[in-house]
Amino acid sequence: MATHTQGGRVHATPGADDLAEGRIVNVQGGDWDQEMGELGMNPEERIVLNMGPQHPSTHGVLRLILELDGETVTEARAGIGYLHTGIEKNMEFRTWTQGVTFCTRMDYLTPMFQEAAYCLAVEKVLGITDDIPERASAIRVLMMELTRISSHLICLGTGGMEMGATTIMTISFRERERILSVIENITGLRMNNAYIRPGGVAQDLPHGAIDKIREMVPQVRKGIGELEKLLLENPILKGRTKRVGELSLTGCTALGITGPVLRSTGLPHDLRKLTPYCGYDKYDFEVITRTGADAYDRLAIRLAEMRESLKIVEQVTDELQRNPGPVMVADKRVAWPSQLAVGGDGMGNSLDHIREIMGTSMEALIHHFKLVTEGFRVPPGQAYVAVESPKGELGCHVVSDGGTRPYRAHFRDPSFNNLQAVAAMCEGGNLADVIVAVASIDPVMGGVDR
Repeated sequence: MATHTQGGRVHATPGADDLAEGRIVNVQGGDWDQEMGELGMNPEERIVLNMGPQHPSTHGVLRLILELDGETVTEARAGIGYLHTGIEKNMEFRTWTQGVTFCTRMDYLTPMFQEAAYCLAVEKVLGITDDIPERASAIRVLMMELTRISSHLICLGTGGMEMGATTIMTISFRERERILSVIENITGLRMNNAYIRPGGVAQDLPHGAIDKIREMVPQVRKGIGELEKLLLENPILKGRTKRVGELSLTGCTALGITGPVLRSTGLPHDLRKLTPYCGYDKYDFEVITRTGADAYDRLAIRLAEMRESLKIVEQVTDELQRNPGPVMVADKRVAWPSQLAVGGDGMGNSLDHIREIMGTSMEALIHHFKLVTEGFRVPPGQAYVAVESPKGELGCHVVSDGGTRPYRAHFRDPSFNNLQAVAAMCEGGNLADVIVAVASIDPVMGGVDR
């Protein structure tokens, strides 16, 4: 017998299809045994449940198909593909620089990481990895770590809300607003920033940005402390997360799971340490691990990682204050205009920069026009670069045929791989624990359905 849940009270809908597919009933709320008794159903009969949407990131775009024996999940599957955007295919019809505006929209909670992985891969094919200015790399690290904190706060806040702890959500979103305020001050946008560009970044930090960051860091650190007090020793939270959604190191390795889920098994796998990029080897921070391999440990890891990210942010701001310099590669064949200013009409090239271009020579003006409209050429070749996003290994594979557009751009989004663990985490557990297990994975379907 197949039982499906949708909105409305419990009621059976008998008809011609009963013999072919079994009775179809709609269930919402109430005691499970009582509802099944009212329907006259045999509790030993097979029940298939379309669950959700529960997580804010999965409304209408993730289908969890559960087979139940009473309250126990005997089989779990994740149905994806409902949010397919065609981002990777669209990138083939835009210039290399315009590609940033597409990939930044994949995992909309971690835009800086998609931008960084893509630009690092493009720069590798161009052969200009070592030519990127140190200041540009430092700004990239700053923006990625701010984004890491923002993403973890969303994970904790929405996970807490699903378990009924709305205070966790309000605190998390309050602290995230502080982060987004700084990001908006630097890039002009809160999300989907298109700030990291091949060759560097779109523009230098505006006046007063470092002071804003230094003012923000202690406030966010205090907010993280509030979350720790509310969560880590909370007996209700421990009861809901301890030994829930367990996945061993062997399971993570077999399924290609990375990020906090992998580090909760005790393995200190972090690409910032293993294969440093953007100068991460210059900064002092710890790779957080735990050994419980459950939802509780993943939550604790994210809390500790936010503190480590704040440590990196403080180190980067000190470096940026000490070392002024360019934020775009010197090669004018590649260098996208980065002398920008915020004016009354928004963000654009500063008047001084426009006067310099137009006053230098007609050839300089033509080159500027062609670089922006046609883009630069990338020699034939391919490259793969991976970065450590908040959810795990985020990789970008780009292929060039020598033109001004990517022949192919493909991303290894960690949420796609991590979602493969739904069955391993949920089967054998309780129905209510599915919510906690999926939240501990922290999936964002925009990255899964590219």
